[in-house]
Amino acid sequence: MTRQCRIAIGEIAHETNTFCPEPTSLGDFKRHSWHEGVDIVRANRGTRTYLGGMIEGGERANLIVVPTLATSAVPSGTIEASAYRAMRDTLLGSLAAAGPIDAICLSLHGAGVAQGVDDLEGELLAAVRAQVGPTMPIALTLDLHGNITERMGALTTGMFGVNFYPHTDMFERGVEAMAFLRRVLDGEIRPVQRVERLPMMIQTCTTDLEPGRRLNELCWAWEKKPGLLECAIFHGFPYTDVPPVAVSVVTIADGNVDLASAAAREVASAIWAAREEYRPRLLTPEQAIAEALAIEGSPVVINDTSDNPGGGAPGDATHLLRAMLAARLPDSCFGVVCDPETARQAHAAGAGSTIAIRLGGKSDGGRGFPLHGLPIEARARVVVLTDGRFKLTTPMGRGSLVDLGPSARLDIEGLDVIVSTNRQQVFDDEVFRLHGIDVRARRVVGVKSSNHFRAGFAHLAKAIVTADAPGATTLSLDGFPYSRIPRPIWPLDDEATYG
Repeated sequence: MTRQCRIAIGEIAHETNTFCPEPTSLGDFKRHSWHEGVDIVRANRGTRTYLGGMIEGGERANLIVVPTLATSAVPSGTIEASAYRAMRDTLLGSLAAAGPIDAICLSLHGAGVAQGVDDLEGELLAAVRAQVGPTMPIALTLDLHGNITERMGALTTGMFGVNFYPHTDMFERGVEAMAFLRRVLDGEIRPVQRVERLPMMIQTCTTDLEPGRRLNELCWAWEKKPGLLECAIFHGFPYTDVPPVAVSVVTIADGNVDLASAAAREVASAIWAAREEYRPRLLTPEQAIAEALAIEGSPVVINDTSDNPGGGAPGDATHLLRAMLAARLPDSCFGVVCDPETARQAHAAGAGSTIAIRLGGKSDGGRGFPLHGLPIEARARVVVLTDGRFKLTTPMGRGSLVDLGPSARLDIEGLDVIVSTNRQQVFDDEVFRLHGIDVRARRVVGVKSSNHFRAGFAHLAKAIVTADAPGATTLSLDGFPYSRIPRPIWPLDDEATYG
């Protein structure tokens, strides 16, 4: 029987969109998700999350899980320097108070940016290393949209990124990371890691379709070769303007540097060769609606990719919603517009009342121009009021609690629109169910999300059509005022080369 080693687990996760004007505060983390000690286990046991996987993976591998700090915030602007320091110091303090530990497993994102810290994960890992020493095994779980740096690779024993977008395999990566640490501690493997970066950015693009599907299969073929422990693609996060931005491949081999390098280079070369397949098909909201209406059967889901709160967007853009209202779509619905003012107004008026609203389009007030559209002025009937709380049923994060705050279902000129107090992308149809809407009976369903919604809607939808418009997560990267990313870089610079 293997000895019961003690493994510290924790999380500091944020996907930072540096183009968002408002910084992310410590309060944003504490309001969204902040757990310490045993509360981490209580909140995450049985959930399909990275931490849920670590907890179960530790039990499977006969490891004693030592919880420290776990916190995350909805993707948003650059993290305040004081917030980063507070989270770092809390994690370090928890590790120091944990007593003797044999290894560390952390859930990080890979695209965190704080004021004065371009590579949050690399900086955090350096602080952890300074405290625990150079030899302690450290494993990470990471988001597919991480901008992975060589510094991160040098400071860790193994990094495990989700293979899928939507991220339906977060739980599996948590289990895998703990099993990996068990093998390291038992002396069964001697990991060597390689980070291969490409001069390339990928817009939000699902791995359910090509070229992502076949490139994943190439990674898995490499993993079947003796001695290759891990091979993962990271799309990177293009909605941030820092030097670490890049697509990357991470490989881990058992004591064989040449094998890790060969796998990383081959997969990276395949990504580069497929880069034109990553160019998105751009449809305006009006074009997306026309395409949806030409499809026989229902429901057809139109995703509002340019205003995805999961990428840092405000969730109150009105471009697609305005187009859906203008089209006078029958038996259709839209969710979720983040507008605390309108949500409060609806709750004050009560269900059954009719109110005059100015919906959405308020987040750009300080910008001087309406990037996400102007508010929609209309009369609306308050149909349903809720507390905005429910649990996800999608394979991505199943069992996790979502808290949208006081929310309302409004009937605006025959279109059902869900309005929330808190910002969150749509993952599955539970938010619609909460408000009495069965999406299966609707003609067109509009959702604010780039791709994560697919895990919860693919089995329900007749078809999915993506609408793009101006916004903080638009597919049109050439509209962003980049000044700090490495150049040349594809797709902004055709002269970019690799290999």
